[in-house]
Amino acid sequence: MISTALSIAGSDPSGGAGIQADLKTFSANGVYGMSAITALTAQNTKGVNSIHLVPPSFVFEQIKAIFDDIRVDAIKIGMIANASIANAVADALQDHRNIPIVLDPVMIAKGGHSLLEDDAVIALKERLLPLADVLTPNLAEAASLLGEKIASTRAEIEKQGKTLLAFGSKSILMKGGHLDSEDSPDLLITKSDSIWLEASRIDTKNTHGTGCTLSSAITAEIAKGSTYEVAVKNAKLYVLDVISGADSLHIGSGHGPTHHFHSLWSNQF
Repeated sequence: MISTALSIAGSDPSGGAGIQADLKTFSANGVYGMSAITALTAQNTKGVNSIHLVPPSFVFEQIKAIFDDIRVDAIKIGMIANASIANAVADALQDHRNIPIVLDPVMIAKGGHSLLEDDAVIALKERLLPLADVLTPNLAEAASLLGEKIASTRAEIEKQGKTLLAFGSKSILMKGGHLDSEDSPDLLITKSDSIWLEASRIDTKNTHGTGCTLSSAITAEIAKGSTYEVAVKNAKLYVLDVISGADSLHIGSGHGPTHHFHSLWSNQF
């Protein structure tokens, strides 16, 4: 039986991030993908120009329609934009607490555009973090959620991750891509362990949507039955692969997308 995953997130018409990246990632990892859209964005590789929010009641109806008909093995939550949408998502998932959830707290676009209204932070922490099996903040998002400065050392990363764990998520993946170092380490924190996942930094400007891609790859792995640790390790390997192939796409003039099908299309380059 094919595994399935649902992404609840915003749309990126340029195809590199958001729902589009999620569905590509699900497919590349052998999982049938579905989506509920929270926001429409006008963006490209150079940045976000504008955002049109989907009414919360319609976000709820999208999610309900999926559950009324289709089995869902895992859920990824990305851009939720404001408190009303966050509450609608939480309400829609309330009766499905048995399904694993990966929460990517999308707060700021790569170009600096805010993707989360101020009132949403409280709703995110109170309604959605307690539902998450894996929370995947980058260092800036983790600092924003905690109201602290951005971690700059491994010790600070671990301290902030353990503090975030107290909000109710079962595990935290602190993404260290913004760390000022030659490598790109991530830290998986559970209630019983802390595991550093090492990786070399790849020299490319084409990293649009890497956070969406990583959280979706984790979701796909969990949908297939992997443990949190195995899911995160496999997802990180996948992301390294798609970043390594990003420059071969030649998409856009800004921060281009990763190559979600790098391994499948490699014979074409």
